[in-house]
Amino acid sequence: MSFAVCVCNKGYEASLELRKIYQNMADPESKRHGLVRIIDESGEDYLYPKGSFLPIVLPPAIRRALMHEHATAR
Repeated sequence: MSFAVCVCNKGYEASLELRKIYQNMADPESKRHGLVRIIDESGEDYLYPKGSFLPIVLPPAIRRALMHEHATAR
């Protein structure tokens, strides 16, 4: 499981919050098309332009907290 921060939400304002951290799901096929699979504000995963996100590495405590929050939300 990896995470990315939204750096551009133009055209996706209802689905993505600028500067928010999102879970990024592995999807090799979408990567080849310049897309990333993100769990957005709806709680579902969708494809977005890769340039809308920057990957981030989180400290273990924050990573655990976000993973726990995601698991309890579903």
